[in-house]
Amino acid sequence: MKYMLLVCGDDTADASGMAPVEPWVEELSAERGVRLHGHRLRLPADAVTVRVRDGEVLRTDGPFAETKEYVAGYDILECATLEEAVQAAARHPVASVGAMEVRAFWDDEDAEGEIRRLEAELSAAVRDHDIDRAMACYAPDAEVFSAGGAEQRGVAALRKAAELRYPTAAGPVEREVLDLRIRVDESIAFGHALVRTRATLADGGKLDTTERMTSGYRLAGDRWRIVHQHTSVPSGTSAVTSDEEGRS
Repeated sequence: MKYMLLVCGDDTADASGMAPVEPWVEELSAERGVRLHGHRLRLPADAVTVRVRDGEVLRTDGPFAETKEYVAGYDILECATLEEAVQAAARHPVASVGAMEVRAFWDDEDAEGEIRRLEAELSAAVRDHDIDRAMACYAPDAEVFSAGGAEQRGVAALRKAAELRYPTAAGPVEREVLDLRIRVDESIAFGHALVRTRATLADGGKLDTTERMTSGYRLAGDRWRIVHQHTSVPSGTSAVTSDEEGRS
Protein backbone atom coordinates (compact mmCIF):
# COMPACT_ATOMS: atom_id res chain seq x y z
CA MET A 1 0.00 0.00 0.00
CA LYS A 2 1.26 3.48 -0.86
CA TYR A 3 1.09 6.30 1.66
CA MET A 4 1.75 10.01 1.34
CA LEU A 5 3.46 11.77 4.20
CA LEU A 6 2.59 15.46 4.25
CA VAL A 7 5.47 17.16 6.04
CA CYS A 8 3.93 20.04 8.01
CA GLY A 9 6.19 22.80 9.22
CA ASP A 10 5.38 25.32 11.95
CA ASP A 11 6.41 28.97 11.74
CA THR A 12 6.35 29.31 15.52
CA ALA A 13 8.50 26.26 16.28
CA ASP A 14 12.23 26.44 16.98
CA ALA A 15 13.82 24.09 14.46
CA SER A 16 17.41 24.95 15.36
CA GLY A 17 17.88 21.65 17.19
CA MET A 18 16.15 19.49 14.59
CA ALA A 19 18.17 16.55 13.26
CA PRO A 20 19.04 16.59 9.53
CA VAL A 21 16.57 14.89 7.19
CA GLU A 22 19.19 13.22 4.97
CA PRO A 23 19.86 10.17 7.22
CA TRP A 24 16.10 9.45 7.36
CA VAL A 25 15.88 9.67 3.56
CA GLU A 26 18.94 7.42 3.16
CA GLU A 27 17.60 4.78 5.55
CA LEU A 28 14.11 4.55 4.04
CA SER A 29 15.21 4.93 0.40
CA ALA A 30 18.49 3.12 -0.19
CA GLU A 31 18.60 0.76 2.79
CA ARG A 32 14.98 -0.32 3.16
CA GLY A 33 13.39 0.59 -0.15
CA VAL A 34 10.31 2.02 1.60
CA ARG A 35 10.54 5.64 0.44
CA LEU A 36 9.77 5.86 -3.27
CA HIS A 37 10.34 9.58 -3.70
CA GLY A 38 9.58 12.96 -2.23
CA HIS A 39 10.49 16.62 -2.39
CA ARG A 40 10.54 19.89 -0.49
CA LEU A 41 8.06 22.63 -1.42
CA ARG A 42 8.69 26.34 -1.55
CA LEU A 43 7.35 28.50 1.27
CA PRO A 44 3.63 29.41 1.44
CA ALA A 45 4.44 33.01 0.50
CA ASP A 46 5.34 31.75 -2.99
CA ALA A 47 2.09 29.82 -3.40
CA VAL A 48 -0.76 30.74 -5.73
CA THR A 49 -4.34 29.78 -4.86
CA VAL A 50 -6.73 29.27 -7.80
CA ARG A 51 -10.53 29.21 -7.64
CA VAL A 52 -13.15 29.23 -10.39
CA ARG A 53 -16.45 30.98 -9.69
CA ASP A 54 -19.16 31.40 -12.34
CA GLY A 55 -16.61 30.52 -15.01
CA GLU A 56 -14.14 33.16 -13.86
CA VAL A 57 -10.65 32.14 -12.75
CA LEU A 58 -9.78 33.82 -9.46
CA ARG A 59 -6.08 33.85 -8.60
CA THR A 60 -4.78 34.80 -5.17
CA ASP A 61 -1.12 35.07 -4.28
CA GLY A 62 -0.40 33.13 -1.11
CA PRO A 63 -1.60 29.91 0.53
CA PHE A 64 -5.12 28.51 0.65
CA ALA A 65 -5.37 29.30 4.37
CA GLU A 66 -3.28 31.56 6.59
CA THR A 67 -2.12 29.27 9.38
CA LYS A 68 1.08 28.84 11.36
CA GLU A 69 1.37 25.27 10.07
CA TYR A 70 1.95 24.62 6.40
CA VAL A 71 2.90 21.74 4.09
CA ALA A 72 6.67 22.01 3.64
CA GLY A 73 7.10 18.88 1.52
CA TYR A 74 5.96 15.33 0.93
CA ASP A 75 7.23 11.76 0.82
CA ILE A 76 5.70 8.73 -0.88
CA LEU A 77 6.16 5.48 1.01
CA GLU A 78 5.25 1.90 0.18
CA CYS A 79 4.48 0.03 3.38
CA ALA A 80 2.74 -3.21 4.27
CA THR A 81 0.51 -1.57 6.87
CA LEU A 82 -0.61 1.82 8.14
CA GLU A 83 1.30 1.16 11.36
CA GLU A 84 4.54 0.77 9.42
CA ALA A 85 3.91 4.10 7.69
CA VAL A 86 3.15 5.78 11.03
CA GLN A 87 6.40 4.44 12.48
CA ALA A 88 8.32 5.80 9.50
CA ALA A 89 6.62 9.19 9.91
CA ALA A 90 7.45 9.26 13.62
CA ARG A 91 11.16 8.94 12.80
CA HIS A 92 11.08 11.90 10.41
CA PRO A 93 13.00 14.82 12.00
CA VAL A 94 10.22 17.32 11.25
CA ALA A 95 7.86 15.29 13.46
CA SER A 96 9.79 16.68 16.48
CA VAL A 97 9.02 20.31 15.63
CA GLY A 98 6.01 20.14 13.30
CA ALA A 99 3.65 17.36 12.25
CA MET A 100 3.44 14.49 9.77
CA GLU A 101 0.10 13.70 8.16
CA VAL A 102 -0.11 10.10 6.89
CA ARG A 103 -2.67 9.42 4.16
CA ALA A 104 -3.18 6.22 2.17
CA PHE A 105 -3.60 6.20 -1.58
CA TRP A 106 -6.80 4.81 -3.06
CA ASP A 107 -6.20 1.07 -3.48
CA ASP A 108 -8.50 0.46 -6.46
CA GLU A 109 -5.67 0.73 -8.97
CA ASP A 110 -3.96 -2.30 -10.48
CA ALA A 111 -1.09 -0.78 -12.44
CA GLU A 112 0.88 -4.02 -12.65
CA GLY A 113 -2.16 -5.91 -13.92
CA GLU A 114 -2.80 -3.23 -16.55
CA ILE A 115 0.81 -3.44 -17.76
CA ARG A 116 0.60 -7.22 -18.01
CA ARG A 117 -2.59 -6.84 -20.04
CA LEU A 118 -0.78 -4.31 -22.25
CA GLU A 119 1.97 -6.84 -22.99
CA ALA A 120 -0.68 -9.49 -23.70
CA GLU A 121 -2.40 -7.08 -26.09
CA LEU A 122 0.89 -6.45 -27.90
CA SER A 123 1.51 -10.21 -28.20
CA ALA A 124 -1.96 -10.70 -29.68
CA ALA A 125 -1.40 -7.87 -32.17
CA VAL A 126 1.97 -9.31 -33.25
CA ARG A 127 0.40 -12.77 -33.65
CA ASP A 128 -2.29 -11.37 -35.97
CA HIS A 129 0.05 -9.01 -37.89
CA ASP A 130 -2.21 -6.14 -36.73
CA ILE A 131 0.06 -3.11 -36.99
CA ASP A 132 -2.53 -0.53 -35.84
CA ARG A 133 -3.29 -2.57 -32.74
CA ALA A 134 0.41 -3.04 -31.99
CA MET A 135 1.23 0.66 -32.42
CA ALA A 136 -1.56 1.56 -29.99
CA CYS A 137 0.53 -0.13 -27.27
CA TYR A 138 3.31 2.46 -27.66
CA ALA A 139 3.52 6.12 -26.64
CA PRO A 140 3.93 8.55 -29.59
CA ASP A 141 7.50 9.32 -28.52
CA ALA A 142 8.49 5.71 -27.81
CA GLU A 143 12.08 4.63 -28.42
CA VAL A 144 12.75 1.00 -29.35
CA PHE A 145 16.20 -0.59 -29.56
CA SER A 146 16.48 -4.11 -30.97
CA ALA A 147 19.06 -6.81 -30.35
CA GLY A 148 20.33 -6.44 -33.90
CA GLY A 149 21.31 -2.80 -33.32
CA ALA A 150 18.38 -1.14 -35.09
CA GLU A 151 16.52 1.63 -33.33
CA GLN A 152 13.25 3.42 -33.92
CA ARG A 153 12.41 6.77 -32.38
CA GLY A 154 8.72 7.56 -32.41
CA VAL A 155 5.69 5.55 -33.50
CA ALA A 156 6.04 6.58 -37.15
CA ALA A 157 9.49 4.98 -37.37
CA LEU A 158 8.29 1.95 -35.40
CA ARG A 159 5.34 1.51 -37.77
CA LYS A 160 7.61 1.65 -40.82
CA ALA A 161 9.84 -1.06 -39.33
CA ALA A 162 6.79 -3.22 -38.55
CA GLU A 163 5.47 -2.81 -42.11
CA LEU A 164 8.76 -4.22 -43.39
CA ARG A 165 9.05 -7.00 -40.79
CA TYR A 166 5.51 -8.40 -40.54
CA PRO A 167 5.29 -9.70 -44.17
CA THR A 168 8.40 -11.85 -43.62
CA ALA A 169 6.26 -14.27 -41.56
CA ALA A 170 3.94 -16.65 -43.42
CA GLY A 171 1.47 -17.11 -40.58
CA PRO A 172 0.88 -16.20 -36.93
CA VAL A 173 3.85 -14.92 -34.93
CA GLU A 174 3.88 -16.32 -31.41
CA ARG A 175 5.30 -13.78 -28.95
CA GLU A 176 5.61 -15.25 -25.44
CA VAL A 177 6.62 -12.99 -22.53
CA LEU A 178 8.34 -15.03 -19.82
CA ASP A 179 9.21 -14.13 -16.23
CA LEU A 180 7.91 -10.56 -16.50
CA ARG A 181 8.93 -8.53 -13.45
CA ILE A 182 7.40 -5.08 -13.05
CA ARG A 183 8.26 -2.19 -10.75
CA VAL A 184 5.68 0.61 -10.65
CA ASP A 185 6.20 4.11 -9.26
CA GLU A 186 3.21 6.40 -9.81
CA SER A 187 3.00 7.16 -13.55
CA ILE A 188 6.26 5.42 -14.51
CA ALA A 189 7.05 1.70 -14.49
CA PHE A 190 9.90 -0.58 -15.55
CA GLY A 191 9.74 -4.20 -16.62
CA HIS A 192 12.23 -6.99 -17.27
CA ALA A 193 11.41 -10.21 -19.11
CA LEU A 194 12.49 -12.83 -21.60
CA VAL A 195 10.57 -12.76 -24.88
CA ARG A 196 10.41 -15.85 -27.09
CA THR A 197 9.30 -15.30 -30.67
CA ARG A 198 8.36 -18.19 -32.99
CA ALA A 199 7.05 -18.14 -36.54
CA THR A 200 7.19 -19.81 -39.93
CA LEU A 201 8.87 -17.47 -42.38
CA ALA A 202 7.64 -16.64 -45.87
CA ASP A 203 10.71 -18.37 -47.36
CA GLY A 204 9.92 -21.59 -45.48
CA GLY A 205 12.44 -21.08 -42.69
CA LYS A 206 11.67 -21.17 -38.99
CA LEU A 207 12.07 -18.31 -36.53
CA ASP A 208 12.69 -19.21 -32.90
CA THR A 209 14.49 -16.58 -30.82
CA THR A 210 14.69 -15.68 -27.15
CA GLU A 211 15.66 -12.14 -26.19
CA ARG A 212 15.98 -10.23 -22.96
CA MET A 213 13.62 -7.25 -22.86
CA THR A 214 13.78 -4.17 -20.66
CA SER A 215 10.78 -1.88 -20.99
CA GLY A 216 9.77 1.51 -19.68
CA TYR A 217 6.07 2.29 -19.33
CA ARG A 218 4.28 5.60 -18.83
CA LEU A 219 0.74 6.26 -17.68
CA ALA A 220 -0.91 8.65 -20.13
CA GLY A 221 -4.35 9.64 -18.91
CA ASP A 222 -5.93 6.37 -17.81
CA ARG A 223 -3.85 4.06 -19.98
CA TRP A 224 -0.35 2.63 -19.74
CA ARG A 225 1.83 2.66 -22.86
CA ILE A 226 5.34 1.52 -23.72
CA VAL A 227 7.71 4.47 -23.92
CA HIS A 228 11.04 2.61 -24.03
CA GLN A 229 11.93 -0.91 -25.11
CA HIS A 230 15.38 -2.44 -25.34
CA THR A 231 16.05 -6.05 -26.34
CA SER A 232 19.34 -7.92 -26.14
CA VAL A 233 20.52 -11.51 -26.54
CA PRO A 234 20.89 -13.34 -23.21
CA SER A 235 24.28 -14.86 -22.48
CA GLY A 236 24.67 -18.32 -24.00
CA THR A 237 21.85 -17.92 -26.54
CA SER A 238 21.62 -16.88 -30.16
CA ALA A 239 19.34 -14.46 -31.99
CA VAL A 240 19.44 -16.35 -35.29
CA THR A 241 16.64 -18.45 -36.71
CA SER A 242 16.60 -22.21 -36.35
CA ASP A 243 17.26 -22.60 -40.08
CA GLU A 244 20.32 -20.35 -39.83
CA GLU A 245 21.60 -22.48 -36.95
CA GLY A 246 21.19 -25.60 -39.07
CA ARG A 247 23.16 -24.04 -41.93
CA SER A 248 25.98 -22.71 -39.70
